[in-house]
Amino acid sequence: MDIDGSCLCGHIAYRATIDPALCAICHCTDCQVNSASAYGVVVHIVDDSFELLRGELKTYVKTADSGTKRALTFCPECGTRIHAKTVGEGSPFWGLRAGTIRQRQELTPKFQVFRRSALPWTDDLRDLPGFDGMPPAR
Repeated sequence: MDIDGSCLCGHIAYRATIDPALCAICHCTDCQVNSASAYGVVVHIVDDSFELLRGELKTYVKTADSGTKRALTFCPECGTRIHAKTVGEGSPFWGLRAGTIRQRQELTPKFQVFRRSALPWTDDLRDLPGFDGMPPAR
């Protein structure tokens, strides 16, 4: 699937080809901290097809508990996370952050990874109250 996207402030713009069958929710503790949320939603970039159209990415290299090094990229202006890629030889996995993709409504996660780190309340959100916008002031 050909897609395009950008960061929150618009400094970064890109296009890529992704595999929607490899859209996942990642519960690893690195994704929790790096996204400032309970999990990250990522989709696989196919065959190094990521093309930066505007801006320059900032990169932070994180060593995972396994010893694998991951290059995490983000916008240097607004901090939006863009993608992560395995560093070095082997099977590099490019994980594009689904929230930055303009066509994100067409993507549905197909599986979850690192469930052992999942926060318990993420199992079922159906019973939480919902609002179409901000809730009324209390």
